[in-house]
Amino acid sequence: MTASLSPATALDFAGKTVFVTGGGAGIGRAIAEAFAAAGARLIIAEIDPANAEAVEQAIPSARVIRCDVRQRGVGQMLAQRIAAETGRLDVLVNNVGHFVHAQPFATLSEDQVDEILDTNLGQLLRITSAMIPLLRKSAPGASIINVTSIEAHRGIPGCTVYAAGKWGVTGFTKSLALELAPEGIRVNDIAPETTDTPQLALDYVIPPQNRTHEERWIPLGRFGQPADCAGAALYLASPLAAWVTGTAIHVDGGALAAAGWYRTPQGDWTNTPLISGNGIVIPGATA
Repeated sequence: MTASLSPATALDFAGKTVFVTGGGAGIGRAIAEAFAAAGARLIIAEIDPANAEAVEQAIPSARVIRCDVRQRGVGQMLAQRIAAETGRLDVLVNNVGHFVHAQPFATLSEDQVDEILDTNLGQLLRITSAMIPLLRKSAPGASIINVTSIEAHRGIPGCTVYAAGKWGVTGFTKSLALELAPEGIRVNDIAPETTDTPQLALDYVIPPQNRTHEERWIPLGRFGQPADCAGAALYLASPLAAWVTGTAIHVDGGALAAAGWYRTPQGDWTNTPLISGNGIVIPGATA
């Protein structure tokens, strides 16, 4: 970043084309809205008809393409659409991903394993490959942002193949960043902790009787909101991050740094959660 570049100027995406996969809801929707507010020309891939219609109404200027990015050939179709409409691509946001099957590894069929890996890694590789020629037309300065997960950096029982896919994205990001660096195309990850989205609604995953302890589970006192990732995406795509590539922004409230440490009701820290009398796990509670 040069001394004359102000943050307001750096976050102005007028004249830039941004493509977001899965931009109809949750983190993808928040990222799409943030880029639209910053003046970007927005293209969104969305599989769910209701989400597609909702984001069209919320962002009238956006071009929403209804498709399943997991299908073979869809990446090339999208690239052709973008080429015909804008001729180039400045920012690719690979947002699509899903647990798909949350169950012990030993119970997964081969088809289920393949489905999880393709949803979280395979389609991302194909979409990125299809978009690189368009990104090269905007280089130097083009950017790829992969939305991964905190599970790309720690273990998660019951979602082992999901974690493997996200770890794969991490390795892909670092390696592709090196390949594309000479052309001025940057590649980075956003790795969020649990974020309140339709895919992972906190009211569903955290029983009401446990919500009173939520502020102690994350060092910054809460779980994520989609807007948290949107801010990281704007930064990574902007000239403010001109010397940032091959890395991840951990949008996780300090969860990865805590590495199993929790605050107790008394305000201390513990890495040995106890079971309360009613069977609820309470960090640092008196059994």
